[in-house]
Amino acid sequence: MSNLFTSAHEDMRRGIKKFVDQELNPHADEWEAAGAAPLPSIFARAGELGLLGINKPVEFGGLGLDFSYVMVAAEELGHAHSPSIPFAIGAHLSAIPALTAHGSDALRNEFLVPAISGEAVASIGVSESGAGSDVSAIKTTARKDGGDYVINGAKMWITNSTHARWISLLVNTSEEGGPYRNKSLILVPMDTRGVSVGKPLHKLGMHCSDTAPVFFDEVRVPQRHLIGEEGKGFIYQMEQFQHERLWACLRSISALEDAIALTVDYTSERRTFGKPLIENQALYHRLADYLSQIEAVRSIAYRAGEALVSELDVTRLVSMAKYLVGKLALEVPSGCAQYFGGQGYMWENRITRMLRDLRIVAVGGGANEIMLDVIAKEMGWIGKRSRQRGSN
Repeated sequence: MSNLFTSAHEDMRRGIKKFVDQELNPHADEWEAAGAAPLPSIFARAGELGLLGINKPVEFGGLGLDFSYVMVAAEELGHAHSPSIPFAIGAHLSAIPALTAHGSDALRNEFLVPAISGEAVASIGVSESGAGSDVSAIKTTARKDGGDYVINGAKMWITNSTHARWISLLVNTSEEGGPYRNKSLILVPMDTRGVSVGKPLHKLGMHCSDTAPVFFDEVRVPQRHLIGEEGKGFIYQMEQFQHERLWACLRSISALEDAIALTVDYTSERRTFGKPLIENQALYHRLADYLSQIEAVRSIAYRAGEALVSELDVTRLVSMAKYLVGKLALEVPSGCAQYFGGQGYMWENRITRMLRDLRIVAVGGGANEIMLDVIAKEMGWIGKRSRQRGSN
């Protein structure tokens, strides 16, 4: 166990496990069949338990703890039988780090306080139909007019959008400075005139987490809704991505462990040619290989968490962990489902739900290929060093 975790962390872990076991998992099959979960009431309960403000300031309703406690929450919520729930909570939590770190007290009282209490569901608005992995290519704009920003554009694949009270929106606020210095983060209430949410998207998985496009037509919000400084939105968003990616990594590790445990249980009971299926060397070697890789990812994630708590740059480690867990999310559920035979092709089987739901880990919050690009840039192999060479 990492030196990060103390008896206080384990107390929190037990409390979250109780929440997952007693309040989430009994309803997972029902929510999955309906293709929706009561997210507002789930968020309200999560807020009541303090799960939405673990590392947020006490003066705004948070618990004032460090990020290591958020890691515990991600791990335990990752055991939810409906991965959509920790996915939705993670999207909510990914919308508030910049507000917490750079927002004015007035903004934090208006938007952060209800997000921490669970009264308000939050969304993060970055991706567009032509700008998913390449965040610098977003087209949504915000121009100044009097004391307002006037926003035009559209965002795509926005998690929590049909339930959200507000969205942390990345927009272009200038035509100057280049694609990394012309962007800002602006908080937009979803009931503002000109904001419209499209039809929920029919996704491969994460059926209990709503996802839809959001459109902005001459949307006016006060300039005081700007988070931090104008032109620093790209930087703030990159900071938020590190929280989002580490959360995704840790919740996914728990889900992948559950996939292996389900497979061990099933193959221990299923007999073929006179012996339990688990006793086939090819099978248990493969599961042991999966488990070894999961433990390796956990070690990197814990190192990243320790660095984040120490306020160090975690980009390289988080990107490595996110890439590796994304690879495993493609491999482990599919490999495990194979050992369920015909049962592994049944829609209602939990292992097939994992196969559908965990597929997003290799794409959402930064695709595997983008993580490799980030790692290469962090190592100085491409990007900055290449530009420096070209200027010499």
